Amino acid sequence: MRLNRAGKRTHCFLMPTVNLRSPREKVSGVFYFGRMLDKIRLHANGELPSEYHPNLGKGFDEKCVKLLGINYDQLVDRVKQGGTDDEILQWCFDNGRRPGENDIYVWNEFMRKRGWNDEVSEILERRKKEAGMADRSDIETAFQFIDADEGRLPKP
Repeated sequence: MRLNRAGKRTHCFLMPTVNLRSPREKVSGVFYFGRMLDKIRLHANGELPSEYHPNLGKGFDEKCVKLLGINYDQLVDRVKQGGTDDEILQWCFDNGRRPGENDIYVWNEFMRKRGWNDEVSEILERRKKEAGMADRSDIETAFQFIDADEGRLPKP
């Protein structure tokens, strides 16, 4: 994704050097958590593209930390200390809350379907248009959009 001077998207794929995993990838069964850690680590190392900076700790990041009952800034501090994804998730469980199996199932299904016939649908359609993907009927959710935008979901 690239932004023009007005802050509008002009290109639909991020630079291939950005190593963010798909939001569909799970850490200990939890969607999105690993992607959030990737963004935190890249930002801490000065490697996260600037277009991601305004939304750090917001949107899906905010929803994920609320699920875990932790503070985003405290999570950032913990990630900067190092450790594996599973170790950091365990820290979240120990310092926030440990969602049960049913909570994780509901979270995963909620996240997997964001943008599909819900209050995010309009935003998704706008972002698809801005990214030059308005004709992509195969992109029905935010996860699909992220994967397409970052080059993981090829055109049909």
